[in-house]
Amino acid sequence: MKQLVYLIVFSFSISTFSQYTDVINSNRPGLSVSAYAVGKNVVQAEMGVFYEQQDHTRLNTQSNIWGTDISLRYGLLFEELELNWEGTFQNQNITFANFGTEESRTNFNRNRLGLKFLIYDRYKAPERNKPNLYSWRANYLFQLKNLIPSVSVYAGANFVFGDNPFYVGDPTISPRVMVATQSRLTPRFVLISNIAYDRIGTDFPEWSYLVSLSHAFRNPKWSVFVENQGINSDRYSDVLLRSGVAHLFNENLQADINLGASFKNNPSRIFVTMGVSYRFDFHKDTFKPIDEQKAGENGGPIQKNSMKKKEKEKRKKRKDGSGAEDIDLGPSKKQLRKLRKEEKKKKNRDGGVIEF
Repeated sequence: MKQLVYLIVFSFSISTFSQYTDVINSNRPGLSVSAYAVGKNVVQAEMGVFYEQQDHTRLNTQSNIWGTDISLRYGLLFEELELNWEGTFQNQNITFANFGTEESRTNFNRNRLGLKFLIYDRYKAPERNKPNLYSWRANYLFQLKNLIPSVSVYAGANFVFGDNPFYVGDPTISPRVMVATQSRLTPRFVLISNIAYDRIGTDFPEWSYLVSLSHAFRNPKWSVFVENQGINSDRYSDVLLRSGVAHLFNENLQADINLGASFKNNPSRIFVTMGVSYRFDFHKDTFKPIDEQKAGENGGPIQKNSMKKKEKEKRKKRKDGSGAEDIDLGPSKKQLRKLRKEEKKKKNRDGGVIEF
């Protein structure tokens, strides 16, 4: 789904030294953002179409909204860093029943660009990915320590271009910051939370939160989620609930659908969204050989260890007669002893003095 759920179900022994995973890591369905990046040099597109109906009892208005959500993600420079553009372009047709008039609004309801960086990876240490060989409970049931999350921070900006009817009077650029956390409650349940402060410095700054719980089925290609979103601003405040299902077609392609509604009637909101996520995978592993990793961890000279290994391999080739084309490293100890014995025999036979 939108995190490492699929991979976790397949195996406990996942290597989490990087953000990259063998299976697409999508933020869809829903709006919550995973703590993890897509991985260095990975390009990912997450797109959806939606329909929403809004009814405002106090203003006596009805709205039909069609639109598209687009998110483009790129693993930039480091495994932990991600560049992300998010856009929501929509058309809203509003009927004002009290006046018998209609109005149409079309523009970006969401248009922002930002960077997300993982500052703490709960599962970076390989010991935390190994199964407990003595306890089924420790592997599969919830424990309080599982609430400890991985944490990332986000900094970006909202952009309002031209005469945008959804943000009248807002500046062209306004900052946005967010903290995203992700906890693996069990091998099949993942909890994500986001806390954001949006449109900083405008007349209507906005606080919001998102809490999402995902569950993977026994067939890990299918998963479901439930998500709660809260918004608090002088322009608009609400509490929303959405739920849906995602299906993994292959390691790079996922499709999803979700339904949602609001808890209030000023306005009341009902919406449905369908989408897909696709990954263009240009990631390359950059792991060091085991001997180099150990040398680096112990503070030793990596190059020296590597040279010793090469010398051993070449001496082994010389011993069995192979590798004659290799660079001459001189006689081995065994060959040197043999050579000395031959010289001594020659000296005794000839009665001469031979320096060696």
